[in-house]
Amino acid sequence: MRFWLSIILILLFDQLSKFWIASTMLIGGSKTVIEGVLSLSYVHNRGAAFGILQGGWWLFLVIAFCVIAAMVFLNVKFSLRPSLQYMTGLVVGGSLGNVIDRWLYGAVRDFISIGWWPVFNVADMAIVSGGALLMLYILLNDNLEHEL
Repeated sequence: MRFWLSIILILLFDQLSKFWIASTMLIGGSKTVIEGVLSLSYVHNRGAAFGILQGGWWLFLVIAFCVIAAMVFLNVKFSLRPSLQYMTGLVVGGSLGNVIDRWLYGAVRDFISIGWWPVFNVADMAIVSGGALLMLYILLNDNLEHEL
């Protein structure tokens, strides 16, 4: 249940935040929130992270569906620890959020800007944090095969 709840919460927060930004700003618009630290900059990213591979939307969809399928399989087939359910839920929820954007808009709607870092969104934060926590978990647990 934690896995599915995580997916739903991330997906809702991601899509609602993207809806809000799209309804209050024009593409290319920017508003400073904290001078020199945080701004809202609404852009459409047709590439991957950092804008690489522009136009490769089909590749991103295939990769996202593979990741989603693997995480769903793990959660359905095995009784994962609660922490692993949350971590995989973050990755799947974020992936689905960006898949929805690519499918409906042909690009991912990004809007969070923290200075020199490329603009990102809630789904990106969920994917990166869930993936980083999963990698850390794997590195720190040498008996991972007993987890499954």
